[in-house]
Amino acid sequence: MTIKPTTFQTDMTSGLGTGGEAPPGRIVIIIPTLNEARHIVSVIRAMEGGAGRLGAHIVVVDGGSTDGTVDIVQAEAERTPGLVLLHNPRRLQSAAINLAVDHYADRVDWIIRVDAHAGYPVDYCDALLAEAQRTGADSVVVRMHATGQGVLQRNIAAAQNSLFGNGGSAHRGKGEGRFVEHGHHALMRVAAFRAVGGYDEDFSHNEDAELDQRLVGAGFRIWLTAETRMDYYPRDTLRGLARQYYRFGAGRLATAWKHPGSLSKRHFILISLAPLALLAALAPTMPLLALPFAAWLLICLLAGLLTAVRGRKLAFAFCGLPAAVMQMAWSVGFWGQLLRLGLRGPGRKSEARQRPRAMTGE
Repeated sequence: MTIKPTTFQTDMTSGLGTGGEAPPGRIVIIIPTLNEARHIVSVIRAMEGGAGRLGAHIVVVDGGSTDGTVDIVQAEAERTPGLVLLHNPRRLQSAAINLAVDHYADRVDWIIRVDAHAGYPVDYCDALLAEAQRTGADSVVVRMHATGQGVLQRNIAAAQNSLFGNGGSAHRGKGEGRFVEHGHHALMRVAAFRAVGGYDEDFSHNEDAELDQRLVGAGFRIWLTAETRMDYYPRDTLRGLARQYYRFGAGRLATAWKHPGSLSKRHFILISLAPLALLAALAPTMPLLALPFAAWLLICLLAGLLTAVRGRKLAFAFCGLPAAVMQMAWSVGFWGQLLRLGLRGPGRKSEARQRPRAMTGE
């Protein structure tokens, strides 16, 4: 099913949408949260200008924070017209977006998804809407640039920004705007979102890639913009990074199970890593079995050094280590989810959709 793209115009002087199906007040900026007390104020205030110019509401959908996030949002609501707090009993980001869309029913034409664990330029929303107008896209996705503080987090960020760390994901690189099959979610037309059923709430991770599979399959178009981007704050410990990427791997298996044929060449490279580690574990009986694993690890470390040299930033010399953690955790998560499915037996396709502990952030 294909719906004709919405047309609208944005007056960049007044900032108010005019004409078409996106007048002022027909846009909602949605921020899913779960324990984001450190970042939520800066994110809300980064959105205020765009919300004011576009007549949009800012909706924080909280999944049960225990770090004071809710109190902070309530305090911000007293000084921010149009700021709304909703409670998300399912905790997941996918459920948070669906909840906000349902809450506003037919009163909105566009949603802008904003992650709390990130930083945004003040004209972020304006740029997204201008791109939708210019391209006729049903969804506008953005590039992510990881940034951090402290030696470890900066090395994790360098790994996520590098080709060997992100595997060439379109929204992790640079370049001109283009139509893609997947990217980091930002702006989406509500008619398209609803036409494919919104986010699948059985997905705790990879829900954006899974939704993009359905959008593209239904004939909707996704535009990766080069006009704006977001700064992403990665995990600041290797343990937290490993847990995150383990869940990404499990989420990718769930997507592949639901959408056969959706895996790319780079996914198969990652899938091979856990078996290499298993072979290496048998090295005491046959040392040669450790060579493939050792070669992969050496490549990661050398790639990290090359990244530091090319960027003339010696502080990034250790970014190969977090890249190795990301890749291996992803692979273990993929195989772990597949093993769980195998133990449950055939004919249980719906159970491929993982339900690990709810988390926000990419």
